[in-house]
Amino acid sequence: MGVRAKLLDFKKRLSSGKMYSVVILLLGVVSIMGFWQYKKNMQLKQQLENQYYRAFYDMTGYVQNVESLLLKSMITTSPQKTATILQEASRQSNMAQENLGMLPVSQSVLGNTSKFLSQVGDISNSLNVQQIGGKKLSPEQYKSIESLHGFAVSLEDGLQQLQTDLAGGRIKWGQLTKTANTFFEKSSAAQNPATQGMENMSKTFQEYPKLIYDGPYSDHMISTKPRGLTGNDLSSEDLKKKVIDFFGSDKVQDVVETGKDDYSQIKTFSYNVTFKNLPKEQIANITMTVKGGSHYMMLYNRNVPNASVTMEQAKELGRKFLEAKGFTNMVDTYYLKEDNTAVINYAYKQDNVVVYSDLIKVKVALDNGEILGMESKAYLAAHMKRNIPVPKITMEKAKSQINAKMNLLSSGLAIIPTNYKTENFCYEFKGNINGKDFLVYINAENGREEDVLMIVNTPNGVLTI
Repeated sequence: MGVRAKLLDFKKRLSSGKMYSVVILLLGVVSIMGFWQYKKNMQLKQQLENQYYRAFYDMTGYVQNVESLLLKSMITTSPQKTATILQEASRQSNMAQENLGMLPVSQSVLGNTSKFLSQVGDISNSLNVQQIGGKKLSPEQYKSIESLHGFAVSLEDGLQQLQTDLAGGRIKWGQLTKTANTFFEKSSAAQNPATQGMENMSKTFQEYPKLIYDGPYSDHMISTKPRGLTGNDLSSEDLKKKVIDFFGSDKVQDVVETGKDDYSQIKTFSYNVTFKNLPKEQIANITMTVKGGSHYMMLYNRNVPNASVTMEQAKELGRKFLEAKGFTNMVDTYYLKEDNTAVINYAYKQDNVVVYSDLIKVKVALDNGEILGMESKAYLAAHMKRNIPVPKITMEKAKSQINAKMNLLSSGLAIIPTNYKTENFCYEFKGNINGKDFLVYINAENGREEDVLMIVNTPNGVLTI
């Protein structure tokens, strides 16, 4: 049979309904397989882009940490504290470098930025060993760190802009190699002579520093034995009465127990509260302690459409609320403003000494000043009347321990918790250097520098790092 005859025969078969259905079925299968393959490729592409985003944002965070740690190392005056800060700066630079290597940019382009991060790690490790030995930074070493900090600021600014462009879709990951060719080479410290000859020492992995929005030491370790609880153990029915009193019997429609915690150090009952003349779904959740019936946690979610209450008014409303609930001598410290609400941190004050161990958070609605939430976990765990000693060193002596380059703004006495469930009695100094605000804590009994925190003012509140 000739070719023409075969084609005519195939056409004849195709014209039959049965053969036509088979062809349609085959085309359908091919289309489905093609669509499945396309969808799978798109999923893989999306997964890859997600990995790029994660690496980039993690790297940006690590660079921000490096910048703040280098700055803090220029503030502290005790070799031991400087050693701890530089050790962490080294770790953060290593993590930044690791994430940098995951980006879809050629290593030739990343070379200078990678070298800068290596230099931060090298000089930090080298000076860390020196500081552990008790030797302070020399003027030349101080200038080296200052120079590295300047490069870190430039790199951080560039990364923030690149992040904005990526998030806004102005730059795609496929274009990043071309864009980064200029960016990463400019944001580097390839010729910094300060680190020549520095030996690359072994790196130490430490705990990642926390960003604490509501004031220093809000995340300190909770005492194994709660010191702020007094009174007898109460039943669930007894606590229900206290819940009604908390909100007001004229407002409460019903109180329903939702659970009991018998396993934590502070044993509690939890309840849902519905209110009169309000939708049933607009409820409050409140947790009360079994011992003494103290208010452990409360959250009342409602829409807050606008903000007409100032932060100063909100702070005073929160303080009066705490006083009415039995929490006296509380002073506001730091706050976070978000979605027309303010979460304000209050610390206990005894004999003109701020006790940062005894903390309570209060959430205030900025439309009408209503209290929407509170948390007293840290306060109930740590609060007690303390036997505060007379400082063994004077304010002037403590002040002499502070970096002379810092412009002092305020000073006072404070008690700060440690990671070992103990407390340090300190002078608290707030100061400014290189346009940044800091808190420095000098032990009031032995003059040792206990801690340094950087204060970051944002549109939504005050952060400490």
